[in-house]
Amino acid sequence: MIRRKRNRPLWSPTVAGSAWSESTLAEQGWEVERGAAVRWAVAGALVGALVGLVLFAPAAWLAGAIASATNQRLILADAQGTIWSGSAVPVLTGGADSRDASMLPGRLEWTLSPRFYGALFTAREACCINGTMLVEVRPGFGRVKATFVTPQTGPVGQWPSAWLSGYGTPLNTLQLGGTFRITSPGFTVEQVEGRWRLDGKVDLELDGVSSRLTTLDTLGNYRVTLTGGANSNSSTVLSLTTQDGALQLSGSGTWGPAGVKFRGEARAAGVDEAVLANLLNIIGRRDGARSIISIG
Repeated sequence: MIRRKRNRPLWSPTVAGSAWSESTLAEQGWEVERGAAVRWAVAGALVGALVGLVLFAPAAWLAGAIASATNQRLILADAQGTIWSGSAVPVLTGGADSRDASMLPGRLEWTLSPRFYGALFTAREACCINGTMLVEVRPGFGRVKATFVTPQTGPVGQWPSAWLSGYGTPLNTLQLGGTFRITSPGFTVEQVEGRWRLDGKVDLELDGVSSRLTTLDTLGNYRVTLTGGANSNSSTVLSLTTQDGALQLSGSGTWGPAGVKFRGEARAAGVDEAVLANLLNIIGRRDGARSIISIG
């Protein structure tokens, strides 16, 4: 009798095979979890670095932004701290290609706090600012608006007139003495596509003005008034008047997209004209006893 052999399967599940399969699946799951963990770690590191960069951004970044916005005319030198809380030495210059520069004594200290409208900038300077200067900064598309909240009493601040010599010609030649202060009920300065606009009224009062170009102790007291309108297309109106003094100054003009345009005159009053002759020759074009001032 012939017995038929049963066909055995070439492979059958075993305990060892089952363990190997489960081990492979577990290893694959572990690889997936490890990949996810690495991605989360990288994302966490990037977020942490970004938060740290924002919280500890150096003060030099703010100084660079101000210098760029003012065409290098206002520089915050030796900036220390962060953009949120720092200090620097304010320096006036004649612009990007100018060699003239004049710095204030002491340091300007500031804080920058986020607000729903943008940021609140506060500034203090023992030598010059009346208390704490508050500036509400409102950024927008292609523009930045800064609203100055002026003190209820007294001027915004008072600075030495010699600081203005940093702007270059002709102020660097005049070598002014005395002080100037800024008074205002409140004003807003807006930069739109690199052009500046003033909304409000600002008075620049120069007291006890003197110059090394004359032997007189003082030339007089003067006021420059800037009046801007809410209309974005309107120019800021400038006016110069003499409060009192031997050097009489007067004139008017505008400050707009095309720059500053000013027409005025200077003349001697109550003193020998020869005493102020050198100064009158530098201020403008001589026309008899007066000097014609023309800018723009």
